[in-house]
Amino acid sequence: MYPRSPKSLLGGIAHLGRFIDKIRLRNAGQIQDYNYMTVGFDKYLVDFLGIDAKAFEQRVLAGGTDEELLAWVQANGKPVTAAEIRLFSRNLLKAEPKDDETRRRFQGRLEDIAAKRGVPVGSLPSVTTWADVIELDEGRM
Repeated sequence: MYPRSPKSLLGGIAHLGRFIDKIRLRNAGQIQDYNYMTVGFDKYLVDFLGIDAKAFEQRVLAGGTDEELLAWVQANGKPVTAAEIRLFSRNLLKAEPKDDETRRRFQGRLEDIAAKRGVPVGSLPSVTTWADVIELDEGRM
C-alpha cells in the first residue's frame, strides 16, 4: 500500500494528502522506510505551512476527514494566500536535483527502482522531477 501521490492536491496544496497518508500508514506499521517529517517533501510542506509536525501527526492520528485536517492546518499554521499555495505546489512538483550530490541521489533512486522491477535503468520512463520519481517508484508511471 502506498500513500497517495504528491500530485494529489488538498486545498490546492501538493503533498498534504500524501503526508496525511504517510502518518496513518506509518502508525499502522505499513510503511517504515519512507522519508518522514524531518526531510524532503514532508519538511518542505511543514515549513511552508508553519505547522508543528508532531502536533499535526497527533491530530491526524486522532481521526478526521481530509477537510477537517485541512481546517486544522489553516487554523494552526501560518496564514498563506492562494497565490502562495499555487507557487508552493508548483515548485514542489517541479523540483529537480540541483547539484551533483542530489543528482547522484536521484540516479540512485532510479537504479533502485530498476532493480526492484528487474529491468535496466534505461528502460524506465524518463523522469526529471522528484515527484515523478515517487510516481515511478510507487507504480503510477
